[in-house]
Amino acid sequence: MDRTEESAEGAGPFTTRLTWHLSDGATAVWESRPARKRGLLTVRAVSESEPLSRSADSESVGRLRRLNTIASGAFTVGGGLFAAGAAVAQFGTGDATSAWIYFVGGLFFNTGGYASLLQAVNAPRRDSGIGALAATRWRWWSYEPGRIDWLSTFLLFVGTLVFGINLLSSLLQGLSVQQENRLIWAPDLVGCILFLVSGHLALAEVCHGRPGIRPRDLGWWIVAVNQLGSVLFMGSALADFTRPATGSVLNIDIANWGTLTGALCFSVGGVLQSFERP
Repeated sequence: MDRTEESAEGAGPFTTRLTWHLSDGATAVWESRPARKRGLLTVRAVSESEPLSRSADSESVGRLRRLNTIASGAFTVGGGLFAAGAAVAQFGTGDATSAWIYFVGGLFFNTGGYASLLQAVNAPRRDSGIGALAATRWRWWSYEPGRIDWLSTFLLFVGTLVFGINLLSSLLQGLSVQQENRLIWAPDLVGCILFLVSGHLALAEVCHGRPGIRPRDLGWWIVAVNQLGSVLFMGSALADFTRPATGSVLNIDIANWGTLTGALCFSVGGVLQSFERP
């Protein structure tokens, strides 16, 4: 069918929602997040008062469901391990045990970040004119910075890799104050910045522009909870800076509690994400 594009909405240069008029009089609406997370768009026929969801092909839906299960499970477990590591650091036996717990949790964050990127890479694309989603071939990688979903998940994945540098360096012994700040604190701060930018783009995607409040949208809750976790991580990173003059951390309590509460946010976000499936 021929279709006429009625309107495009989004944030800055990114398109997050398209509304089409189809030749039979029906209206089709494509939204970035539902399409890549659930393989859905909405279609309203001329004779219908309420829009209906139209699903992608079964292969694409199965692919998205598997990736969602991996991502949600990885963030749930990874967030739980980060919270446990922070609790051990605050109340337990010391830094060595918590460092290993953090490191294992970081591997789960890596897995969740890459699975999220794969969802964006392999999401079904809007068809050229029939008001449906078209399947794509499986890919392990793509370069699509013009898509807000790709850019958001790419920055999230890179952030988990940068955190890996921080977590691996924290296992080293005998570091000077300057080395700790350069190898542990600096990557931690950069990772937090990447998480914050990724979360801002995700909010812009789900809100189709300026971030706002959408309490009835499950996708908004997932993004908002994760962004809160990123803010708490940033507060923790800033408080974890070691003063060169004294060799003491700015505020170890804020650093540990910020990590613990931020990690719980990502764990809750992972649980919520398990319900955002095709």
